[in-house]
Amino acid sequence: MKRQVFAALATAALLATATGCGSGSPSEKGAGSAPDPKAMTGTVTVWLMNEAQTSWPELVQQVNDEFAAKYPKVQLKLSYQTWADKINNLDAALKDGNAPDVVELGNTETMKYILSGALAPVDRTSFDNSDAWIKGLVNTCSYQDKLYCVPYYAGARVGIYNAQMFQDATGSPDFPKTEEDLLSALDKLQSKNKGNAGFSPVYLPGPYWYAAMSYVAAYDGAIARFDNGGRWHGTLHDPKSQQGIQHFVDLVKKYNKGDWKVNEANQATVLGRQKAAMIYGNGWEISTAIAPISGEPKLKDALKVVGMPGPNGKPLPSFIGGSDLAITAKSQSAALAAEWIRMFTSTKSQQVLVNKDTLPNNLTQLAPLKDKATTAAAANAVPDAWFTPLAPGWGAIEKQNVLVSMLNDILKGKSVDEATKEADARIDQLINNPS
Repeated sequence: MKRQVFAALATAALLATATGCGSGSPSEKGAGSAPDPKAMTGTVTVWLMNEAQTSWPELVQQVNDEFAAKYPKVQLKLSYQTWADKINNLDAALKDGNAPDVVELGNTETMKYILSGALAPVDRTSFDNSDAWIKGLVNTCSYQDKLYCVPYYAGARVGIYNAQMFQDATGSPDFPKTEEDLLSALDKLQSKNKGNAGFSPVYLPGPYWYAAMSYVAAYDGAIARFDNGGRWHGTLHDPKSQQGIQHFVDLVKKYNKGDWKVNEANQATVLGRQKAAMIYGNGWEISTAIAPISGEPKLKDALKVVGMPGPNGKPLPSFIGGSDLAITAKSQSAALAAEWIRMFTSTKSQQVLVNKDTLPNNLTQLAPLKDKATTAAAANAVPDAWFTPLAPGWGAIEKQNVLVSMLNDILKGKSVDEATKEADARIDQLINNPS
């Protein structure tokens, strides 16, 4: 899943240094005796993404304190990674034999490491709420009936709109319930702001494949499907998928008055600087839109989060984003690593995320967020959200920008039919081969 990228990479060694340098396995004891946590030694290295540092540092501290109290002789080393650098750093660490014991992976990244043998299987039943984990997250951690990571948090894309702009253009601050009414409102916004150079009623970036594939899903299309022969094949050229792609492209061409080649990375800034009346993105992007440098703090009360209507009178299916936590296969402290993850994903820990309007890893704690104004749109989208193909070569498809190239080609004039044929051919070359 793509999220906000920060430039810094900070590494901090936390807690007391262990008196020994053991592997994290129990001390030598008589047969059948339980290990004494306070006597255990070793080192547990954890890589988290920087959202944990910037958005819920108190959760990290809470868990580290809990871990230190139970395992006072175990050293915990924590590094905060950025999405831009994490994969390269992890690949290098795995190659050099210096991989962390625990690593956070975006849910589109997991399959690559599962198939390469880089992750250790985990016992689902030993974690809180495992019977209520969000299915879309569990799927990203599963392969051949084994679980290789633990769901951490979920995300779903939503509409974020400027209620004051809608009020000025349509006479109502309320967001339309259907796509037909939304398009009518966007036309009025376009007319109302025709003197505002570069203004987009909805800023929908051309290479924004997460959005494009949501429209594909709305028409019951798919990026790829698993056939009876046990292989994946691209299905973007299928009529239903083409309908969704065409629908998305039509919206981009009509309402995006910026550069169609620019991706969604800075769409929240476009909204915050009032060059758009709405965007389709992650709920947390509203914080970027109202930040002093990237946006406009005065918009705090005007910007609202809503469910996005889609074609045929139904909500627009959302990509399920989120993160998982995994133990690397060659960890010398696997049992302690699992214990840290267990603490970090406990009911108590997940509640810290819930209190910050972040979607938890389970349906039980997600339920109250479905009725909360700031989280309802995303929380209600999660159970029926779509996900990328759980195929061996998906990582290569994403890394080689197959979908981005297809969308850019269409927006430069290539027909949807030709572009989707070419994309499917490229997908077929990559999707069944471990990336």
